Amino acid sequence: QVQLVESGGGLVRPGGSLKLACTFSGFGFGYYAIGWFRQVPGKEREGLSCINSDGDTNVADSVKGRFTVSRDHAKTAVYLQMNSLTPEDTGIYYCAESTFCATLDPSIFASWGQGTQVTVSS
Repeated sequence: QVQLVESGGGLVRPGGSLKLACTFSGFGFGYYAIGWFRQVPGKEREGLSCINSDGDTNVADSVKGRFTVSRDHAKTAVYLQMNSLTPEDTGIYYCAESTFCATLDPSIFASWGQGTQVTVSS
């Protein structure tokens, strides 16, 4: 059974940084593709980035240059480093699993974590 747990959210001032973590388990054969998404009330869930166990990444143009995705095999964790945060980055951040990272369409991601709140405010 696939399980994902996000952590690292919180309150940060504009211009600040946060690093989110997604720890996961239950993947067969050691292969995984983990995506990061953001949900803002009244808006569709937005795909931000994805990384697979080979290290291939996909980053949305909307956050490219500010957000970086990475992984740690030993800890079975994927991270989202977020820099130069603005109030528009406020939302609930989720990680989810898929079989590939070619697209950030949320509909192809199967299991989801419970989310972690990120609030950017002065």
